[in-house]
Amino acid sequence: MKKMYFVSALLIIASMVLAACGGSAAPAAGGEEGAAVKVGQVTDLGGIDDKSFNATAYAGIEQAVAELGVEGKYLESTQQADYNKNIQQYVDEGTDLIVTVGFLLGVDTAVAAKANPDTNFAIVDYSYPDCFGTDFVEGQTCGSATELPNVLGLTFAIDQAGFLAGYAAAGSTQTGKVATFGGINIPPVVAFMIGYEKGVMYYNEENGTNVEVLGWDTAAGDGSFTGNFDSLDDGRSFAESFVQEGADIILPVAGPVGLGSAAYCQESGACKIIGVDTDWTVSSPEYTDVILTSILKNMNVAVYDAIKAQVEGTFAGGMYVGTVANGGVGLADVAGASDELKAGLEAVKQGIIDGSIPTQ
Repeated sequence: MKKMYFVSALLIIASMVLAACGGSAAPAAGGEEGAAVKVGQVTDLGGIDDKSFNATAYAGIEQAVAELGVEGKYLESTQQADYNKNIQQYVDEGTDLIVTVGFLLGVDTAVAAKANPDTNFAIVDYSYPDCFGTDFVEGQTCGSATELPNVLGLTFAIDQAGFLAGYAAAGSTQTGKVATFGGINIPPVVAFMIGYEKGVMYYNEENGTNVEVLGWDTAAGDGSFTGNFDSLDDGRSFAESFVQEGADIILPVAGPVGLGSAAYCQESGACKIIGVDTDWTVSSPEYTDVILTSILKNMNVAVYDAIKAQVEGTFAGGMYVGTVANGGVGLADVAGASDELKAGLEAVKQGIIDGSIPTQ
């Protein structure tokens, strides 16, 4: 379990006895007069340097360190049993705002928030209430039957951006087949895949084509999943399998697993990749030549805004939804896109914004 702190340069000498301390930031007002706001991120599996999900969320904390003078820290989760342990460590340290990253942290975050009403939480890709029906047990199989006043859910209509990516893929394929696969079969992952398939189908309807999607079938509610978010070997093998089936564009929704797919595409010259969460031409520039585009989930902006609210004393529980309209989600530039495809994408974007084009 790794730690990283960003503290005032004036405190570094006094803090050298703490082996996990480093970095610098000017203090912002915290719980005590003159104290800096303490912000801590609990990562999902995959590590802080996953160049995707965890890293994008942490970029929001790094921005807050630089611009708002907060103290920022992360604790890495290497197994699901670490979630509760890492959250509790932050509680014990008096952290003002705990940022938990990922659907899998939903129950542990709710349990901790209820037990510590004076501590604020922001959770990426989750919101409350999440207990519906009679098959759920609050605090065990779901987090809370009610909204939590000290938890802000940071959610994203990623199906909208996935739809744009599917349209772009259908307009770029040379083989007439595109593919996708996920890490773990959970709603935030599946949302990418649903939108992607819908975007391909819409392109077909508008252009009289018959581009096929491998790896996900919304009607059947089933698709291809590696079962993890960290095996580059799985990313490579899934990409190779899809290429053998005829696909030349692949959307891996599995964090760093997708880097294995990118490596295969680069080495084989047989496919292009669609990145997720952040612009992969920036986070993984070594694969720029095989990146068609990236689906942007601007978690960094949402996390930064939550921290800013904490600093300003305006933090409130509830739910934020990032959309194409508010810039919370989007699509990076499409490599080699024709003027016709660019115009089509812009028209689709406007249709998503005005509600005339459904993405689910």
